[in-house]
Amino acid sequence: MLPRTPPDSPKLFDEIPLRPDFSLELLAKAQGLWPVAGTDEAGRGPLAGPVVAAAVILDPDNIPDGLNDSKKLTLKQREFLFDAIIATAEVSIASSGPRRIDDDNILRASLDAMRRAVAGLVIPPALVLADGRDVPKGLACAGKAVIKGDARSVSIAAASIVAKVTRDRMMARASDVFPAYGFAKHSGYGTKQHRDGITAHGPCVLHRMSFRPLKKDIVPEE
Repeated sequence: MLPRTPPDSPKLFDEIPLRPDFSLELLAKAQGLWPVAGTDEAGRGPLAGPVVAAAVILDPDNIPDGLNDSKKLTLKQREFLFDAIIATAEVSIASSGPRRIDDDNILRASLDAMRRAVAGLVIPPALVLADGRDVPKGLACAGKAVIKGDARSVSIAAASIVAKVTRDRMMARASDVFPAYGFAKHSGYGTKQHRDGITAHGPCVLHRMSFRPLKKDIVPEE
């Protein structure tokens, strides 16, 4: 089995490299687990829109330079790396919409999107490295939760970039349909502009009614 570090162990932080690398993947390969996929999601915190997950199997001989946690990259860097990942790696994307999030809660909806993203890979992985504390249920292979995984594994970092760019593009398109909320500017997060739009127009079908301050008996507009 792959070595595990307790979540509260100070050693965990000593093991996080300055940038994510391929060491976890190579360790798995040495143990006969190959190929390795990384999976991550984007959009757990917003008040509106889906949570989007990606699964990525990198080509060890053609890993794009500059992979990192998507939150540490600029928009231009993410867009550039998104294209590089799509061109060189096996990629699958899945999402869970607002109603699924409301019905199942955001954690379950996120993990299920990650599971479906992994299931959509053309090449079945032998191991999935999942960002965070939880491994999606129902995987057809071994799985390992990697805390701060997008800062440790380039496979998870690549998945974080694909998920983030995909979701931002989805929310930009949603802004054309629901212009009152400014989705293109904040991607559904609870900014003042967004909250003012909800106050003025009420929620729409993209809003997560289980999230505060929307958690009340309001019927969203169609």
